[in-house]
Amino acid sequence: MKALAEIQVVPIGVGVSVRKEVKRAHELLVESGLEVQLHSYGTNVEGELGQIFRAVETIHETLHREGTARIMTSIKVGTRTDKAPSLAGKLF
Repeated sequence: MKALAEIQVVPIGVGVSVRKEVKRAHELLVESGLEVQLHSYGTNVEGELGQIFRAVETIHETLHREGTARIMTSIKVGTRTDKAPSLAGKLF
């Protein structure tokens, strides 16, 4: 099932700046093969629903393995049956 999602990964307890961890999470989303659009407070993605959830799981596993003790992720997911959702279709 094709889906759109907004993903916001928040590393907790790594200090004031979380730039390194957020950049790593974004890299992992790009590597996942999803269509990715970064914005100031998260990343919009387009792809198969399972692929999106697997990408989030990979982010958590990787960041934990690389030393981030706590991660909080917010995910908004949208699917529809009347037509294939796309990020481009959400723009003006």
